[in-house]
Amino acid sequence: MLTGLHHVQLAAPPGSEPALRAFYGGVLGLTEIPKPPALAARGGAWFRGPGLELHLGIEPDFRPARKAHPGLLVHDLDALAARLKEAGHQVRPDDLFLGHRRCYADDPVGNRLEFLQPR
Repeated sequence: MLTGLHHVQLAAPPGSEPALRAFYGGVLGLTEIPKPPALAARGGAWFRGPGLELHLGIEPDFRPARKAHPGLLVHDLDALAARLKEAGHQVRPDDLFLGHRRCYADDPVGNRLEFLQPR
């Protein structure tokens, strides 16, 4: 019945859009896509990359997702980790996942992100 995953939504606090654009668009290299006008008025930002779409929605009583997280596939984990570190983000390596190398990092508002590279 299910055929795939359309997008993942993460929450963010009001006013965080510039930091989100710098991180998801700049550091991660995703392309920002326009939100429908009715949704754009709510703030936030949407991003797309090969095979994935991330929506960042504004939540007035925001709390970062510390356990729940998207698992994002990458083709060069070492290069991505270097980019994250260069941009001032802490990278937490964790190779406890069969068939993949992986690490964790937080986005600028504290949401946990997992990055995986197939072995």
